[in-house]
Amino acid sequence: MGEQADMRIKLNEDHKNEIVRSLMGYFSSQFDEDISQFRARELVDFMLQQIGPSQYNQAIQDARKFMADKLEDLDTEFFQPEDV
Repeated sequence: MGEQADMRIKLNEDHKNEIVRSLMGYFSSQFDEDISQFRARELVDFMLQQIGPSQYNQAIQDARKFMADKLEDLDTEFFQPEDV
């Protein structure tokens, strides 16, 4: 395979193993084809490379919007009038 770029998106081994097992079961039930653990792991890595960055970026944008909305709420929700 080609050289992989360093990705910020990492899965812990337990979660990755769970996805690999799920993918193996999916191929078996949906396509009546058994794939090895190695191939399933390679597919998981490939999909992370292909769709991971766009999903990561979308999550960052969603979090940024959420935080901006909450910051806007500070004035309306928590503003206390000052006695002058």
